Amino acid sequence: MKRGGIRRTVVPAVVTVLVGVLATGCGSRHAPADAGEHGSEPAKAFANSAELPERLAEDGTTVMVGAADADTVVHVYEDMRCPVCEDFEERGGGGALRDMTLSGEVRTEYTLASFLDDRLGGKGSRRAANALRAALEQDRFVEYHDVLFAHQPEESVDGYTDAFLLRMASKVPGLRGEEFDASVRTMRYGRFVADSERAYEADGADGTPAFAVDGKLLVEPLRSALFDESALPMVVRAVAAR
Repeated sequence: MKRGGIRRTVVPAVVTVLVGVLATGCGSRHAPADAGEHGSEPAKAFANSAELPERLAEDGTTVMVGAADADTVVHVYEDMRCPVCEDFEERGGGGALRDMTLSGEVRTEYTLASFLDDRLGGKGSRRAANALRAALEQDRFVEYHDVLFAHQPEESVDGYTDAFLLRMASKVPGLRGEEFDASVRTMRYGRFVADSERAYEADGADGTPAFAVDGKLLVEPLRSALFDESALPMVVRAVAAR
């Protein structure tokens, strides 16, 4: 049986030791973002989330955010009803991962799971994933993703209703419109939602959130270390350099 979420278990002291080992044991293959004439070309940076390129991968389920030529890819598996995903995005390493994406060092990819609906009842995870897919059509996936986590309903409450999703969409400039609203109300991207859940299961992620760096699915204690904002960049760079 799937677990609904992965709780943080690594205390700050353990994270510090872990990061120290990784930082000294593996060198980063990335040049500093402000490398001069003797370094590599600086990565393309983006001023804010609204500037980030976002697109659907050829597999039809992976949402790709950031520079297409980024050296490192961090793949995030999330269920929108999962409170631990909200913890990662709002208080954990989510901000650090976004900064790395904005700098061009990392491309972030998302797979949207929806298994919590089956476990808890309701359709909130599915409706939220469908609405995010509709937002992608308007190039507003990133901004809407952040708004939904910032206002995430309680896990046990099937709070991602059509009315709630549309109300939250009003907080994202340029998102609301006839096409988007209809997509939310009719579950236009239901097939995408189902395929995304199957992709999550096929990739072997054990609960949410789960993370892969350059195709390597992280296990403990590395996975929990990503909840530490200062540790996440070091862990991502160390794993990418292996």
